[in-house]
Amino acid sequence: MTAHEPAPQFPASFRFGASTASYQIEGGVDAGGRGPSIWDTFCAEPGRILDGSSGAQACDHYNRYPEDVALLKGLGADGYRFSIAWPRIQPLGSGRANGEGLGFYDRLLDELLEAGVEPMATLYHWDLPQALEDDGGWLNRDTADRFAEYATLCAMRFGDRIKQWIPVNEPNVVALMGYALGMHAPGKALMFDALPAAHHVLLAHGKAVQALRAVGAKQIGCANNHAPMWPENQTPEALAATQVFDDLWNNLFADPMLTGEYPTGFAEQMPAAKGGSVADDLALIGAPLDFYGVNYYNPFQVGAAPEGAEMPFEYRDIEGYPKTDFGWPVVPDGLREQLVHLRDRYPNLPPVVITESGCAYNMEPDASGVVDDQPRIDYLDSHLRAVADAMAEGVDVAGYYTWSLMDNFEWSEGYSQRFGLVHVDYDTQVRTPKRSYDWFRSVIAASRP
Repeated sequence: MTAHEPAPQFPASFRFGASTASYQIEGGVDAGGRGPSIWDTFCAEPGRILDGSSGAQACDHYNRYPEDVALLKGLGADGYRFSIAWPRIQPLGSGRANGEGLGFYDRLLDELLEAGVEPMATLYHWDLPQALEDDGGWLNRDTADRFAEYATLCAMRFGDRIKQWIPVNEPNVVALMGYALGMHAPGKALMFDALPAAHHVLLAHGKAVQALRAVGAKQIGCANNHAPMWPENQTPEALAATQVFDDLWNNLFADPMLTGEYPTGFAEQMPAAKGGSVADDLALIGAPLDFYGVNYYNPFQVGAAPEGAEMPFEYRDIEGYPKTDFGWPVVPDGLREQLVHLRDRYPNLPPVVITESGCAYNMEPDASGVVDDQPRIDYLDSHLRAVADAMAEGVDVAGYYTWSLMDNFEWSEGYSQRFGLVHVDYDTQVRTPKRSYDWFRSVIAASRP
């Protein structure tokens, strides 16, 4: 935000927040009766994580949550999107709830509400109990039933304090990165044979929505990762390849939730229950939502793969834009493009919440202890402007949650990428708010009447 270019104005009802995920920040993997997750197992396999690290300690949020809630309060955040660790609630993924795990989230929720920060809970941000993976994980339809039981336990315990619920974070990443490409836990590279995992994750979403409604939840949404798809050229081959990847990344997950249908050709490849049909499952998956969560980072540019390749598409570098330290192109208008596209494709689109939007810049504190992350300020400023532009075009956007509140364990990249408004020294666990934290606080304050 520059002096001559004030930040866009948002309605008083617009919610500003920050997001995190349990395995990325909590640590305490052996504390309070928590069971092992697929990420504990994955991190223990040599070569899986760039720096050989794990989330065993992460940001020690399990013990330091009061300090982190104080940071949210200092930010002036309206909301905090966090995830509940399934292995803390049900160490083996089924059965009776673990009292110590419930107690941790009781304390966190009470702290948030005392600070005036509205909780938004994600039930699954990728840390599947290892015991369920041993039985087939998301390739096994029973996992969706176990997830519904877990959702019921959480809603019964926390529903008096959690108003906003998200069943599954980025089901496309769960299925494609974890089961098709093997880059995330559980590390299976099944390619198109991973489609049953996609269906079962979506079914878990639908069953959880049903379970949450049964316990009285009134605000249920999703957090789908979306990316505009740009063909590298206008040849029939490039356009066809782009459509395939658009279906796999975007439409395979959004269409069932918002229309109750799969893109053409996919329903026939999905496994139905014995004596049931995929149409029955889609009726559950497509139950109405109260908000639609969009996680946005950047577009993908797609070209046709050579003949005989395992997949019919290939990624191309997007040139002409600055890149984050992760190497991702910074394309703010891609967010506006994606929001307008969703509005146009889905006439019944509920209000949208940007449930993740952020960037990795790896600045460390200077000699004075200041983390000068101006590129992150520029990123957030430009993406908020993109949201305002989409709203000016008639898209109903209700909030923006930046990724992330603090630096954390970045999955297969370990601790090599810093996404936070707050710097974390992983040796000392000292938190240092960055200049972007101060900037975001000023934006939030300026938006208040």
